[in-house]
Amino acid sequence: MRAQIEENTYHCSTCDKDFTQNIDLKNHMKTGIGVKLHQCRQCDKSFSQTNNLKIHQRIHTGEKPYQCSQCKKAFSDKTNLITHQRINTGEKPYQCRQCDKAFSQSTSLKAHMRIHTGEKPHQCRQCDKTFSQITYLKTHMRIHTGEKPHQCIQCDKSFSKTNYLKKHMITHTGEKPYQCSQCNKAFSHNTHLKTHMRTHTGEKPYQCNQCNKVFTQKKTLKTHQRIHTGEKPYQCSQCNKVFSDKIILIKHQIIHTGEKPYQCSQCDKVFSHNAHLKSHTRKHTGEKPYQCSQCNKAFSQSTILKSHMRTHTGEKPYQCNQCNKVLTQKSPLKIHLRIHTGEKPYKCSQCNKAFSHKNSLIRHHRLHTGEKPYHCSQCNKAFSDKNNLKSHMKTHTGEKPCQCDKAFSHSPHLKIHMIKHTGEKICQCSQGNRSFSQKKIHMRTHSGDNHINTANITNPSHKNILKSI
Repeated sequence: MRAQIEENTYHCSTCDKDFTQNIDLKNHMKTGIGVKLHQCRQCDKSFSQTNNLKIHQRIHTGEKPYQCSQCKKAFSDKTNLITHQRINTGEKPYQCRQCDKAFSQSTSLKAHMRIHTGEKPHQCRQCDKTFSQITYLKTHMRIHTGEKPHQCIQCDKSFSKTNYLKKHMITHTGEKPYQCSQCNKAFSHNTHLKTHMRTHTGEKPYQCNQCNKVFTQKKTLKTHQRIHTGEKPYQCSQCNKVFSDKIILIKHQIIHTGEKPYQCSQCDKVFSHNAHLKSHTRKHTGEKPYQCSQCNKAFSQSTILKSHMRTHTGEKPYQCNQCNKVLTQKSPLKIHLRIHTGEKPYKCSQCNKAFSHKNSLIRHHRLHTGEKPYHCSQCNKAFSDKNNLKSHMKTHTGEKPCQCDKAFSHSPHLKIHMIKHTGEKICQCSQGNRSFSQKKIHMRTHSGDNHINTANITNPSHKNILKSI
């Protein structure tokens, strides 16, 4: 089994390993054949070498005879002390031959080498998933067992990983040790700071392989990719509606609970989402943090800035599938579609009159309440509608915008007047095929009154002009 092949050299015939001392070879042979002669009297665990048994027994006695001279930290095993001392010296004697990365421990190098080899020797017996390190497997197994061994001493909440517990503890301390060097904003986690820094650098390292769109965060890319795959893994337990993003699901679930936990300190208005409260608070503070790079106009919300930017670019990404009209925003498209569907979802509680637009209902409701929230700064006259105030203000300023010498105080009057210059005929006679620029005179020949059927006007903007007069 073994032989002394050279002077002071002892050779293992099983694995061809050499030793300088015979005792080392004997100990080595015991590990090879699985002999464990030395048993612990406390827990019946057995070992092949007496030295390993002694080290193990210190778990029961609590003995830690090896102390670091730098920080006085004590260890039960001398090898652990040697490894610890490398923290102070910075020594990393174990170097990777593939990428020259160095490590303080041989076990760390072995685990690192699996990155290059792709080896994953540790397999889960529940789902056959494999891992490069046994610690990863142990953590993974908690998914199946439900074990959460790391408990918060403040609120008894428990976690499957120590780093999850560390992150959670910051919610109790309020500590934000990571500060941005550009704007001094502070963060509780280093990863949050790294993500934030990309707002200053403009870095977007995560690219979609379908449409080449780039993102600052990996999780944002994953959520985006579900647009292409159609995957919606998050389902509402109340109505079974599915979502591609967990945050959208959480927001949706508030519809069922009716919960509005975020309250404005200025006016006691409550909101279901913190983002809505922040946006609302800017009405009180007047803060407008989102500035246009083209004209320096500032806005209280990023979505309003995005819509505004389209006035510079001319982009109109939202198209009506009925009449091909294009719009800059999604919400106006929804409202526009009600022209075709006839939908009027907003109903007055006083007289049951219905409206296609929420703002129209709000304005109508003021007829019942008598509310006139818009006041003229010149004469204190009040109006129920903001547009009426704007028209009124022109009586003070004398402003009458027009293309020719004739002046008008209201834009609908100007639009009708402009038809005389263009020669456009927007009104078609329902009795014959003739068209006219004005709505009154010709129709009297048929009906004897001033009424015209606006259903014969195909252009919605022309129809609105006639209705406004």
